[in-house]
Amino acid sequence: MRRSAVGCLLLFAAAAAAQQAPAGLPQPDKSPRDAEFGVVSRKFGLERRVEMYQWREAEQGYEKVWSAVPIASAGFARGHDNPKDIPLPSRRILPATISIDGKPLDPEAISRLGEWRGFRPNFSALPGNLSATFQPEGDGLGSAENPLDPQIGDLRVTWRELALPALDGRLALEGGVWKLRPQAIDEPVAQAGLPAARVGKGTLGWLIGAGLFVLAILAIVALMRNRRR
Repeated sequence: MRRSAVGCLLLFAAAAAAQQAPAGLPQPDKSPRDAEFGVVSRKFGLERRVEMYQWREAEQGYEKVWSAVPIASAGFARGHDNPKDIPLPSRRILPATISIDGKPLDPEAISRLGEWRGFRPNFSALPGNLSATFQPEGDGLGSAENPLDPQIGDLRVTWRELALPALDGRLALEGGVWKLRPQAIDEPVAQAGLPAARVGKGTLGWLIGAGLFVLAILAIVALMRNRRR
């Protein structure tokens, strides 16, 4: 009877530990894809940023700048007119779900831990109608005939992708959803594939708690053995 009780406790401990830490890596349900440009990311989100070359008021007269929003020029001096709209919208493409070990990752954890990084796509798959308008420019595309001398109304397009850091010790399974541990919110994050500079307080607390749990099990086993003698 006692052996059965100890066995159950050990099984419970193993099951609890398995539930506390994910074993696999995050997986999006579908790779984020910008269908208009044929750009695909292997990360967890894709953002297209479109900027237009426009006039803007300056301290002395006007200046030309790249802007992701239309700059109203109705009150500008003659010869400083901007197009009313940016003909190509910016977009953010996110997967419907990101899962670990078949369980969804809480969107709040993605929002808090995710980092948007510059991404240079492979433009070999650029559709024909767009290849007639755009050419490679920097880390993205541009519509200027001469990238060194853009004209008002020219566009440039760049992309970013959403990366997630290493999630070891940062998540707990609650109600079938991987959620961020409260202690992990302010911890420094190590990017996936890179070692952490130090063990965060949340991870350290989890390790201490797991160690104390194992010690408690061993103490129970030792106590039962002593009673048999």
